[in-house]
Amino acid sequence: MKVPVEKNKEYIVDIIDNGFEGEGIAKIDDFTIFIPNAIKGEKIKIVIVKVLSSYAFGKITQIILPSKSRKEVDCKSYKRCGGCNLRHVEYKETLKMKQNAVQSLVNKTLKNKVEVQDVAKMQNPYHYRNKAQYPVGLNKENQPVIGVFANRTHEIIPIQGKCLLQNEKNEEIARFIFNYIVENKISIYNEKTRKGLIRHIAIKIGVKTNEVMCILVVNGRNIPKENELVKVITEKFSEVKSIVKNVNTKNTNVIFGEENINLFGNGYITDKLGEYVFKISPLSFYQVNPVQAECLYNKGVEAAKITNQDIVFDLYCGIGTISLFMSKFAKKVYGIEIVDEAVKMAKENARLNEVDNVEFIAGDVEKVLGDLIYKKNIVPNVVMVDPPRKGLDNKSIENILEIKPKKLIYISCNPATLVRDLTKFEEGFDIKSIQPVDMFPYTTHVECVAVLQLK
Repeated sequence: MKVPVEKNKEYIVDIIDNGFEGEGIAKIDDFTIFIPNAIKGEKIKIVIVKVLSSYAFGKITQIILPSKSRKEVDCKSYKRCGGCNLRHVEYKETLKMKQNAVQSLVNKTLKNKVEVQDVAKMQNPYHYRNKAQYPVGLNKENQPVIGVFANRTHEIIPIQGKCLLQNEKNEEIARFIFNYIVENKISIYNEKTRKGLIRHIAIKIGVKTNEVMCILVVNGRNIPKENELVKVITEKFSEVKSIVKNVNTKNTNVIFGEENINLFGNGYITDKLGEYVFKISPLSFYQVNPVQAECLYNKGVEAAKITNQDIVFDLYCGIGTISLFMSKFAKKVYGIEIVDEAVKMAKENARLNEVDNVEFIAGDVEKVLGDLIYKKNIVPNVVMVDPPRKGLDNKSIENILEIKPKKLIYISCNPATLVRDLTKFEEGFDIKSIQPVDMFPYTTHVECVAVLQLK
């Protein structure tokens, strides 16, 4: 096929669809062009910036006919920050884009063309992130700077105004700590030389409890004026219940090191999800948007229709959030998770909530699942899975197919791997529903709850 476009040339195109990353899709002589920040239905002038054998990338130079869903961008850092990528689109339209993206995958991949439900929206899609992780570094003038990494780079964009995704209290506390560090000439980590102390300032907040944890990630063990820093933070912010020093001396992109040293409090905060209280430690995973996490879990648990005769397996259970949600209805819940600290927190959360019909097991899901089924003869009626972005491994899928639970609830943060895995369950299960939930408004991410019933 002859490529009908040339690099650095301008073209006028109609946007016929949006892709999985929110990019606009246009065609010239049936040749596909991807254009960031373009919206379906727009007519635009573009310049071609990259040409490959079967598709090209373009950049908007002029919007000739804008979409009715296009809105004025309300963030100064939007063009360079990778935190969100749909701020130029009305919220209602972002939900349609996400539903269409999931439906498109279903239509292309599954035999059973189930109709994907409307995305469960967030009532107030602002300031929803309960965790902030700010890199601290030096700019080109060698001045200290705090902010976010520019998209696909390690250049730090300074915080400008208020981020519309971050919890406002988290941002305020992080700025306060950074200003103290600068005023007291505490050294800042330099990625190039690997010298300097302060690498990241991370803040977590319990949205329902208003309890705050501050985590100072340091390239070393001793912070100058450490006691004074703790004193000024806690005097200024009464909601701070925990301050932790996290030691990370490795040359790595991973934010946190393995060692945590408590400087104030007992090393955790709490938050409420539904009727349950959860302990959150520095390294344990907790849903970033607890308001929508509650919505997601409720939809999953309701769809499972668990009874007091049911044995439930919760695979990739994290700190036990959904296990506890299901425990209310089930005879027994077994939660499996590979991260040791998460399992410790899960056990602690079960004790905290006086739940005694849940058992948490640390280990690789593939291995533990096999042990429970074949060595201990524990066979579940309901299986709940919430795997990482890469989806389920083939061995776990084989085990689930072999034990034939009456219900399989698949919670996914990646529609592509969700639909890929659903194809492997189609022979034995009916896919009853796929419900997307808007866990990260104004980004292209979408979580889904798929409900499968044994044929």
